[in-house]
Amino acid sequence: MNRRKLLALCLAPAGAAHAHHGWSSFDQERPLFLEGRAVKVAWRNPHAELELELPADLRLPPDLPTRPLPPQAVAVDGPALLRAARLPTRRERRWVVELAPLTRMSAWKVAEIKPGDTLAVLGFTFTGEKGDALLRAEYLWSGGGVYGLRSAPV
Repeated sequence: MNRRKLLALCLAPAGAAHAHHGWSSFDQERPLFLEGRAVKVAWRNPHAELELELPADLRLPPDLPTRPLPPQAVAVDGPALLRAARLPTRRERRWVVELAPLTRMSAWKVAEIKPGDTLAVLGFTFTGEKGDALLRAEYLWSGGGVYGLRSAPV
């Protein structure tokens, strides 16, 4: 092995083997709403991530279609995503939720989420809900705020 490859291996973070998914695998025509309690939280890059435990009686909130969103939500038609939101068809009560990179979480001034915190997310899972119970978050409701995680605050 040459020195450059050896150095790269030595400097690679221990968690780098964790799979990172691009947006193309996610069904962006079918927004899902999840709400629950954070069980595990990894506040690190490439993006903050948490395990969310859903209540047995998860329901769409009646006010979801009219909830206020950040101004940049207009670019991705955030109100239409809220109106189209549905619950997952999968029955798992625990989901992994991918949030945004820490620099964006910081720009939004999102307080670090801790195990036990309650929050809600709207986002996308794999097409057909195949594979892992994983949601890529578009919007996060946490600590009394709403955050558009694929954009920076204006």
